[in-house]
Amino acid sequence: MRCRDVGEAVLRVRTGGAGPPVLLLHGHPRTHTTWHRVAPLLADDFTVVCPDLRGYGESSKPGDYSKRAMARDFVELMRGLGHEKFAVAGHDRGAAAAIRLALDHPDRVTHLAVLDGLPIGAHLARADARFAQAWYHWFFLARQELAAAMINENPDLWYGRYQDTPDAMGVENWADFQRAIHDPETVLAMCGDYRAGLEVDRHHDDEDRAAGRRITCPVLALWSAKDDLGELYGDLSEIWAEWADDVRVRSLDCGHHMAEEVPVELVRELRSLF
Repeated sequence: MRCRDVGEAVLRVRTGGAGPPVLLLHGHPRTHTTWHRVAPLLADDFTVVCPDLRGYGESSKPGDYSKRAMARDFVELMRGLGHEKFAVAGHDRGAAAAIRLALDHPDRVTHLAVLDGLPIGAHLARADARFAQAWYHWFFLARQELAAAMINENPDLWYGRYQDTPDAMGVENWADFQRAIHDPETVLAMCGDYRAGLEVDRHHDDEDRAAGRRITCPVLALWSAKDDLGELYGDLSEIWAEWADDVRVRSLDCGHHMAEEVPVELVRELRSLF
């Protein structure tokens, strides 16, 4: 594990394996260690790259948490590691960054796996009362300074709703998660990610839709049957048809953190794409 300077940010990153490169992007409020059950299985046949997103974990906090800035980070990171083209899988907020990476840099991304995610613009275009009730945290966290100040008063109270344990997450992953949520600067930055989502990220997605830009690489969209993405939208394939040319949509029988809950099933699906 080491830190890599990617120009606008410094990313903590872990790499391993040999073969075609695969970039794995975690979600909120996790760090790269969320992949600890998936990465070793993929590393048998792939070069696996797992960074902390800017603002998260032990990566730097430059202030700009737009998915476009994150996408630039990943292009520079992979280029610095010798990979001009690569596959990418992103979960949750990492999925939003992965989608932006595929839209902004189609010449770099060979395959895209989106885990429990949709384009931010697709979410917000459908944001009704049900969405606001189920995903109220999007709007709370987007009040960046206020949300961070409140969470930092008692991080365990806010993040305790995830009901995670060392046994469920893995001891190292749980410890890394604990360090992150108890670091006030990391909490502020994670809230900044959500603020960017409602502001500049939605603007970028709306621009792409208006211009007819689409994801051109093969896409695998996986959603958790025991989470609420399917409950909110029903047939996700109809939404994905608006954004990409070649999409396969499937559900896995698990909760939101599929990399921790069903790693073998997830790796099987990723191998089928990559």
